[in-house]
Amino acid sequence: MTYHPKSEFIATMIERGFLADCTDYQGLDDAMIAGVVPTYIGYDATARSLHVGHLLNIMMLRWLQKTGHKPITLMGGGTTKVGDPSFRSDERPLLGPEQIDENIAGMKQVFAKYLTYGDGPTDALMLNNAEWLDELNYLDFLRDIGRHFSVNRMLSFESVKSRLDREQSLSFLEFNYMILQAYDFLELNRRYGCLLQMGGSDQWGNIVNGIDLTRRVLDHEIYGLTSPLLTTSDGRKMGKSQGGAIWLNEDMLSPYEFWQFWRNTTDADVGRFLKLYTELPVEECDRLGALAGSEINDAKIRLANEVTTLCHGVEAARTAEATAREVFEKGGVGDDLPTLSLTQQELPISIVQVILRAGLAKSGKDAKRLIAEQGARLDDAPLTDAGLMLDATALAKPVKLSAGKKRHALVQLSE
Repeated sequence: MTYHPKSEFIATMIERGFLADCTDYQGLDDAMIAGVVPTYIGYDATARSLHVGHLLNIMMLRWLQKTGHKPITLMGGGTTKVGDPSFRSDERPLLGPEQIDENIAGMKQVFAKYLTYGDGPTDALMLNNAEWLDELNYLDFLRDIGRHFSVNRMLSFESVKSRLDREQSLSFLEFNYMILQAYDFLELNRRYGCLLQMGGSDQWGNIVNGIDLTRRVLDHEIYGLTSPLLTTSDGRKMGKSQGGAIWLNEDMLSPYEFWQFWRNTTDADVGRFLKLYTELPVEECDRLGALAGSEINDAKIRLANEVTTLCHGVEAARTAEATAREVFEKGGVGDDLPTLSLTQQELPISIVQVILRAGLAKSGKDAKRLIAEQGARLDDAPLTDAGLMLDATALAKPVKLSAGKKRHALVQLSE
């Protein structure tokens, strides 16, 4: 990166590793020095919670607000009805309006923790693109907006091309998605003076489309900025774990499991993740990331505490750390572990079923393999018999079930 920005926001993005590309560094930098830049990121309502994969751009919006600009979180109440085909091999399942509204309500809980909403010049706005997309007249839209799009150019975008190259079907419904996203940027500029769209680098084509459309229809200069698509140092997509997505809503993933995800960060990722997911000074992130041997574990605990504090609050972070110490250092059970409660009527129950229901395996086959490979333990004693049945005597007191060294659950009888 050879560009030397004058604005605090772009300087922060470059220094902390958030920036992959920008449509016009100089133009955006000048706009940010001149005044408040309203900026949006769009979120389709495909699940009841956002996950760790979204956290990078939520942090970008947080830094944007901290450096004196206005974040807009755009909920895709309209676009979710179509589904973004970007880099997918198949069509997304279509959701009904009630499910979409329910998902949006769940996602809103997360944003309130990272951004300040209100009516002030740099207070965040929560919008829903159904506000303008639901009212569209198809013929008017084709005439006024569709005429600005070249099919030849749309076919050249990597997200579309990769699907067609694999001879996988791309429906006309999905093909329209990029036109709708471009139209979002135009409407946000027209209604709210929005000057910047941010997103992952897989959104580059969609962002450029919106800039081009707004220039053609309104003759306004607007900008796009993308973040790198993040993978861990061992090549895995950020936010995925053996147990599935790392959700940000605590009703879908406990703060302890969230904390544990960050505590289990690979050594090579610690410094980079501290810069991206915490607000610690860059020098401190570099210092912690350079620690070696057992000291790097202290850096991982710091990372887990900082990220969990932002998402779930300082008390949740403290409790999670205390539980982890109890479980790992003292061999205790810990009060905050994910808990499976069984009724008397369910007993006796096979250990394979218990592992499955505690979320420590994805299938019975997985659970049996875990036992066969000596990766499962009951109260820290190795489990060797996949046919073991747990009865009321075995569960007279809560037991700790472990898969590997880092994943644990509590199994108890419900009262």
